[in-house]
Amino acid sequence: MSYLNHLGDRLLVIYDGHCVLCNRSVRWLLRRDSHDRLRFAPSSAPAVASLLTRIGFSVNNAAPGPGTILVVRYPDTPSEQVLCRSDAVIALLAELPRPWAKVAVLLRFVPRPLRDPAYRLVARWRYRIWGRLESCPVPSASERQKFL
Repeated sequence: MSYLNHLGDRLLVIYDGHCVLCNRSVRWLLRRDSHDRLRFAPSSAPAVASLLTRIGFSVNNAAPGPGTILVVRYPDTPSEQVLCRSDAVIALLAELPRPWAKVAVLLRFVPRPLRDPAYRLVARWRYRIWGRLESCPVPSASERQKFL
């Protein structure tokens, strides 16, 4: 997966490209990623298919699991770290400028057994509340460099 080697220490965000909430979240992150710390790929992207298979997620689904966002640090290296659900959200917020990095610190104090059920609840209802897109939106020319 040499395609992922150019990420360096940036976080790779794998999201459901058909989910309206997920796409809005990616747009929100793009606007706030002033330190260029994030790269994005929809779960259906060929560039992440072998990574998803290797870490145990089906690439046949529209999302890499039942409503799960994945954040991968140092993909395809011995130091690879895969975070999902609320841990992924906290890792993303920690990479953003203030006040979001401080919000991440506060969220770490909430135990995972409380954070993850809240995440799963939103994930379960996301299509019913926000809807589903027929196809992944195409990033603008200025955003394209942040997508795989």
